[in-house]
Amino acid sequence: MRKRLSLFSLVNLAVMLVVIAVTLFPFLHMAAISLSHTAPVLKGEVGLWPKGLNFGNYELVLKDPRILQSYMNTLIYTALYTTIALITTGLGAYALSKKAMPFHRGFTILIVITMFFNGGMIPTFLVVKELHLIDTLWGMVLPGAVSTWYLMIMRTFFQAMPAELEESGKLDGLTDIGLFIRIIAPLSKPVFATIGMFYAVSMWNNFQLPLLYLRDPDLFPLQVVLRNIVLVGQMNGTDAMGIGGDQMVVEESLKYATIMVATIPILLIYPFLQKHFVKGVMIGAIKG
Repeated sequence: MRKRLSLFSLVNLAVMLVVIAVTLFPFLHMAAISLSHTAPVLKGEVGLWPKGLNFGNYELVLKDPRILQSYMNTLIYTALYTTIALITTGLGAYALSKKAMPFHRGFTILIVITMFFNGGMIPTFLVVKELHLIDTLWGMVLPGAVSTWYLMIMRTFFQAMPAELEESGKLDGLTDIGLFIRIIAPLSKPVFATIGMFYAVSMWNNFQLPLLYLRDPDLFPLQVVLRNIVLVGQMNGTDAMGIGGDQMVVEESLKYATIMVATIPILLIYPFLQKHFVKGVMIGAIKG
């Protein structure tokens, strides 16, 4: 006999379908416009499916030297930031998970306070400036290298691990660092994958840090260039009309193509890490 769905399950399913539709509609609409021919776009005939098939917008975007340079900058920032953030967050969370650590409670309280209070934008900028990190790679990577929220999730994850694992490691002569590298870290792949993905997405989509700390256009990440194109309409110094000889290019199509180029790479990572998401976050929320 088939199990009947409860009222809650039906309502939950309906709400989720609405959320999925609302989320997918603008994405599919932008993709359709960016791939459509010029005439249907100008007439407003493009919905969720492209009218014709035109890759000219993507060719123009990928040929723009600013896009290629900013892509490389973003990849470097994201890879380096995620690596540093995972190392510092993992080591800090592992230390906080040990209640035998001196001043454990005091350190925990001080760290939790930063979830609700911070120095603010101007004091943080002055600190970064005094450290000579303005207009450098490290100005993008170091200021936000540790998130208190992710630190506490990872700490709780480590607290849930059996103490026998560490006891067996100590019997084999491992130090605390050795325990973390050889035992704890390999068993913590779900939470590392989850937190790492969150860190990577936050850096990939970040344009506040570069606006504050970068002055050199050659150091701008993809999101700043994308913002300039979308808000100012900049693309090779034109209004994006009449580019490419006799072919007319609609500025809206070009902007949407740029957004798609900036969005698709980070979206492609999700399917490979999806299996770790629920496990990593939920295990980190077992105990407070």
